[in-house]
Amino acid sequence: MPQILLLAAVGAGLLLVRRLLRREQNRVAADLREAEDAMARRNMERRNIDRAVPLEQDPATGVYRPKQPR
Repeated sequence: MPQILLLAAVGAGLLLVRRLLRREQNRVAADLREAEDAMARRNMERRNIDRAVPLEQDPATGVYRPKQPR
């Protein structure tokens, strides 16, 4: 009889560990998805920066205007 109780306790412990591991895997997967989304947003922002128009300051007025090709 003690062997059956020990086996039941080990089985219950394994189920608990499995549940905790699955929860941790889901948490890590969610963090990974969040990081991938952040990197995708950052890459999109970089593309917008590459298309930005360079500005130069007009010395007479101090106003910034798009740089004129020379």
